[in-house]
Amino acid sequence: MDERPLPLLFAEHLARDRRRSVHTVRAYEATAVRLIAFLSGHWGEPVSREGLAKVTAADLRAYLASRRTNGLTNASAARELSAVRAFLTFAGGENSDIPRLRGPRVKKGIPRPVSPEEAIALAEEVAEDASEPWIAARDLAVLLLLYGAGLRIGEAMALTGAILPLSETIRVTGKRDKTRIVPLLPQVRAAIEDYVRCCPYGTAPGEALFRGARGGPLSPAIIRRSVRAARTRLGLPPRTTPHALRHSFATHLLGRGADLRALQELLGHASLSSTQIYTAVDAAHLLDIYRYSHPRA
Repeated sequence: MDERPLPLLFAEHLARDRRRSVHTVRAYEATAVRLIAFLSGHWGEPVSREGLAKVTAADLRAYLASRRTNGLTNASAARELSAVRAFLTFAGGENSDIPRLRGPRVKKGIPRPVSPEEAIALAEEVAEDASEPWIAARDLAVLLLLYGAGLRIGEAMALTGAILPLSETIRVTGKRDKTRIVPLLPQVRAAIEDYVRCCPYGTAPGEALFRGARGGPLSPAIIRRSVRAARTRLGLPPRTTPHALRHSFATHLLGRGADLRALQELLGHASLSSTQIYTAVDAAHLLDIYRYSHPRA
């Protein structure tokens, strides 16, 4: 029997069997470590795998209450409870009897898109502030990919030279290693090709397409930092982030009559419920226009 700590085995299970992202694996493992530490103090004895099968709803309420003292929000508490459930299921097996505990109510926020003009202005502003021409071409290509193809920033960073030469579509690997085909607008394709022509580090099939200043894979933090500086110079709101460009892609397609199922495929959502939030986005955008434009609003 594997004698390694249970949270470590849980993390390996999430990464290997459930194909969860690195961020999710790290967060869930940390929750497992916190839960065991809390229960050890709460019960006054070491916590075994068998002991986890005896966790009650009262134990979980006490755990969440202890986490609340650290300033946990409703949204964070709901995610913590989800991680706890996943850990207890792993520890006890799929047929384990997990205590039923209703999580805190979380009001779903509606992602606010930026306008097409703002999206393009942001991409061009970031490029104009770059230290070298090839970096300007790189940043423009990345941001146009987010807005023009709806990629997550991590998906754009994961692209390799294997997508070259470009055609009208590219294959993208998203969450849980799911792949999807994404169309490329001519403007986006031209921006990537311009970057490829002037990148000093080459674009080998097995290496990152987008490179940092020293030749290594480009970090998403570099793009986020450039976007923060550019939106300040342009007077755009704090919600203008790289991920907001993906939201804008979805909202603008839906506003032009895109089918919700097709949009689900383009975004790489596992369920339609994740995509349906954009119907609320579009309705909110229309309401904003009405309030701004109608003389009686």
